[in-house]
Amino acid sequence: MLDVFVFLAGSFLFHQVLVSRHCLSSSMSISGAAVGSGRNFRRAVEFGKTHVVRPKGKHQATIVWLHGLGDNGSSWSQILETLPLPNIKWICPTAPSQPISLFGGFPSTAWFDVVDINENGPDDMEGLDVAAAHVANLLSNEPADIKLGVGGFSMGAATSLYSATCFALGKYGNGNPYPINLSAVIGLSGWLPCAKTLAGKLEEEQIKNRAASLPIVVCHGKGDDVVPFKFGEKSSKALLSNGFKKVTFKPYTQLGHHTIPQEMDELCAWLTSTLALEG
Repeated sequence: MLDVFVFLAGSFLFHQVLVSRHCLSSSMSISGAAVGSGRNFRRAVEFGKTHVVRPKGKHQATIVWLHGLGDNGSSWSQILETLPLPNIKWICPTAPSQPISLFGGFPSTAWFDVVDINENGPDDMEGLDVAAAHVANLLSNEPADIKLGVGGFSMGAATSLYSATCFALGKYGNGNPYPINLSAVIGLSGWLPCAKTLAGKLEEEQIKNRAASLPIVVCHGKGDDVVPFKFGEKSSKALLSNGFKKVTFKPYTQLGHHTIPQEMDELCAWLTSTLALEG
């Protein structure tokens, strides 16, 4: 456990350096499909500060961007503000500070709980639903003619991809209706929660149509030693095999658990094409 805390502290310092260099490392995100029972989320959940990057041009799209475990909305808002996407409004919330089971109850900003780094671990459905509902709430007041999206890094990417499944199914994991019409979903260095339980859920025609129409981009570095590359690769395959036909998977040979300008440039191009952005 001591090694975990040393890794977290060191990663966070490294992250602060990379922010200023347009190469952002999420400080404390962990590997995929390894979330817990959600018991911690039965406590009162208080989200941190939300940072908004206003569009510099014509407002055509709004995207909620979710940080990784231990990070905050401010750091990503600084990066997103520099991107050549003047028609996008970015909403960058900060996750609630929660006790994390993997860290023996040590609190950290997190979208959901994590029990173990294990591909076959249980999913924190309650925490995922709380996070996805928060994203939907942030998008709920946008104008009707604005295209809506969600994206994120590491744990934020996991929440984003979970939101994609909620959109397709038309409901959260707890059965409550999902109210947002998503036009784009982005997952950087993350994974797809609940991949093992998707099979058979997307058979209804209306659900199949929503899944097939939703553009998703999944990016992952082959040098990622925090969230293994196989999680991103398997996540994209799971989405495709379950009817999400507009999934783009982008592997990066030299990329670790951070972002690089090439990845962000390609993301900008994907968003411009997918959302039909002007300019």
